[in-house]
Amino acid sequence: MNIAVIGLGLIGGSLAKAIKKNTDHTVYGFDLNESITMYALMDGGIDKALDDTNIAQCDYILLSVYPKATIEFLKEKAELISKSTVVIDCGGVKSSICESCFEISNKYGFTFIGGHPMAGLHFSGYKYATPDLYNDASMILTPQNTDDIKLLEEVTAFLKSLGFSSLTVTTPDNHDRIIAFTSQLAHVVSNAYVKSPQASVHKGFSAGSYKDMTRVARLNENMWSELFLENKEHLLFEIEHLINSLTEYKEAIENDDTETLRALLKDGSDRKKSIDF
Repeated sequence: MNIAVIGLGLIGGSLAKAIKKNTDHTVYGFDLNESITMYALMDGGIDKALDDTNIAQCDYILLSVYPKATIEFLKEKAELISKSTVVIDCGGVKSSICESCFEISNKYGFTFIGGHPMAGLHFSGYKYATPDLYNDASMILTPQNTDDIKLLEEVTAFLKSLGFSSLTVTTPDNHDRIIAFTSQLAHVVSNAYVKSPQASVHKGFSAGSYKDMTRVARLNENMWSELFLENKEHLLFEIEHLINSLTEYKEAIENDDTETLRALLKDGSDRKKSIDF
């Protein structure tokens, strides 16, 4: 098949390299930074540069750019895309993307599926892209039509050929509600955590817990700002819930309330045991 990858950063670059490593498909690539596209060509991460003359030849188009850029790209190129093409985006939010992109794909006759690869690094850019990024990772899909079993089987087979071990099909809103907790809140907390005045003098005093809490504090502020604001309702719910929980711990410690503090800690520990299955 002919596969197009739009956006050759960490996610898109790793998709392109995974396709090259694991399949015989031809990879067409495009990045707004032309030098990245040229480098990917020289690096062997892609076979050809994507343009308006060859986009109609693509069986799959994988959109690995920010949410607003995903929508804009599809608007601009929709009339050039073949009706037999399957377009999958790889953005971190789904409701806003799918609402617009389902409408565009319905108008022009091709298939659009929302997607979110659950893999990444705390570094960004093509230079960190690796063909093994998706090995044993999960891929979330939010198709408009969950009844098209044949299409979902074909998409599943393609994605598993890239290393994904499992695929989860859900709705755009359910994706955004859960991802606000599992990913976005973690980035907010980690980023805020390192603003303590003690952070600059932690050397020699930190071990695994510090590393676990701060791994994702280093992030792409442009991308994450857009993701947070596109999913603000669900993320604000999680932030408020965390603030309320932290207040309980704070008050117990302020009041030397050993019994309440022990109960809070035991409840959290038990909760961790029950949810990790």
